[in-house]
Amino acid sequence: MIHSLFLINSSGDIFLEKHWKSVVSRSVCDYFFEAQERATEAENVPPVIPTPHHYLLSVYRHKIFFVAVIQTEVPPLFVIEFLHRVVDTFQDYFGVCSEPVIKDNVVVVYEVLEEMLDNGFPLATESNILKELIKPPTILRTVVNTITGSTNVGDQLPTGQLSVVPWRRTGVKYTNNEAYFDVIEEIDAIIDKSGSTITAEIQGVIDACVKLTGMPDLTLSFMNPRLLDDVSFHPCVRFKRWESERILSFIPPDGNFRLLSYHVSAQNLVAIPVYVKHSISFRDSSALGRFEITVGPKQTMGKTIEGVLVSSQMPKGVLNMSLTPSQGTHTFDPVTKMLSWDVGKINPQKLPSLKGTMSLQAGAPKPDENPTVNLQFKIQQLAISATFHPSQFLKTFTGNVEK
Repeated sequence: MIHSLFLINSSGDIFLEKHWKSVVSRSVCDYFFEAQERATEAENVPPVIPTPHHYLLSVYRHKIFFVAVIQTEVPPLFVIEFLHRVVDTFQDYFGVCSEPVIKDNVVVVYEVLEEMLDNGFPLATESNILKELIKPPTILRTVVNTITGSTNVGDQLPTGQLSVVPWRRTGVKYTNNEAYFDVIEEIDAIIDKSGSTITAEIQGVIDACVKLTGMPDLTLSFMNPRLLDDVSFHPCVRFKRWESERILSFIPPDGNFRLLSYHVSAQNLVAIPVYVKHSISFRDSSALGRFEITVGPKQTMGKTIEGVLVSSQMPKGVLNMSLTPSQGTHTFDPVTKMLSWDVGKINPQKLPSLKGTMSLQAGAPKPDENPTVNLQFKIQQLAISATFHPSQFLKTFTGNVEK
């Protein structure tokens, strides 16, 4: 399965390596570096790179490449999913997953990786099981380990490893039993200049934080489950019941976990909660052009639109831009011709706008009047895929909990 793992920063330096079977030389990463040079951006590096004797599979997260080395053909998504699980585990252990944090906790990192793979095959990938095997680092535990020479390795095997529910430890007790579910949706849409939606897709996840006593058995159903495509579940979900009844039935892990991820295709009606009005004009006999853009809410059920970021790749003939925003800050890079406008929060009573003039290259042909405009935003407590409200998205939630 997985022979080695290399962690490479954005500068191309290998700052950590772990070997489970035979030691693989660092020179194997030269094939990865060649692919990295050919890619224009870090995200464009091929996830699977064949070499004469190995396969390199990688993911890029938090400005770090996680590169796994295998010698035989395996399902690529299996390895890629494991790499994502490694990143999520580091983030759960240390709060953030970054190069300085990994270097500061290198001993814990090696201990966790040793438990996650056994002879190259995944063994323990659930966070709550790993935390029983390897205690998360704290200031007090670090001081004690330094003085006594002890490690973060637990004294006994996790009880969950020996049960039919390996993702949950036994003997869990809470004074207050509570469960939280966060519906997080990302919408990718293409809209023409008249405001009509050409295509729109939704990628969503449901993250859970369950703190319940004993071995709870939960049931969760939705208003319209047939909208959900390409559903990926946590191992705790009983898949046969979902196939027959479209109901989620599961014994949850203790603490934070991702219950499922899903996709809503463009074939379903997706309403875009914001709109963009823009006016970009260039004069044939002048070296100046006009630019104006306005962003506003639409079908947000009264929810506030936050984190609005507008960007546009301007034509090559634009030398500079003199713009005035009604709110937020903007930047224009004369080299890359990229315009960025950090709007922030939208006030429906006073819509944000950005307007001004553009300086054009003298004697150059008239540029394209319709450059693309990219819009990013966040809306709290609004699920776009189902009736626009999370309280209606989740229909029923029941469960049996020990007291």
